[in-house]
Amino acid sequence: MDSGAASYRRFLDGDDDGLVGIIKEYKDGLILYLNTFTRDLDLAEDLMEDTFVKLVTDRPAFKGKSSFKTWLYAIARNKALDRLRRRRHDVPLSEVEGQIDDGRLLEDEYLRQDRKIAVHKALDALPPDRRQALYLSYIEGFDNREVAAIMKKSGRQIENLLYRAKASLKRELDREGFRYEDI
Repeated sequence: MDSGAASYRRFLDGDDDGLVGIIKEYKDGLILYLNTFTRDLDLAEDLMEDTFVKLVTDRPAFKGKSSFKTWLYAIARNKALDRLRRRRHDVPLSEVEGQIDDGRLLEDEYLRQDRKIAVHKALDALPPDRRQALYLSYIEGFDNREVAAIMKKSGRQIENLLYRAKASLKRELDREGFRYEDI
């Protein structure tokens, strides 16, 4: 059992410090992952909070079929998709597409080195599924099986998606004049 699962078990048994430990361990990664969906850092932070609120209010069962982190990221992904579906109905799509990503400042601070910023910008230009697959696999370190569980796709679909994502990323980096030795 990983530390997230152990902390969640403690929380379910009445120890609030278990939840505090989960939040400390996963909040930053969740915000950055959710930002790949929303491209709005404030919304990503709200969704991160909604994910932890779901743990507190609904107390969903963690059955151990995946790692705790995989399970938590899947909950966060579902929260993001639900919010984006509702948001599409509330706001004209043209307004949403025109929004400026105000989260760039935090990401630039987080990714201080020039080469990481170049890769991050290239990731932003990718279609959402490809961006998410690369983020989960290479930045968060999930294996293909875990990425498939989070994204609700088959292992073969993830393999294909990662192959296409890497090719797309290479094209984006080539377009920006990126040197691969810098990675």
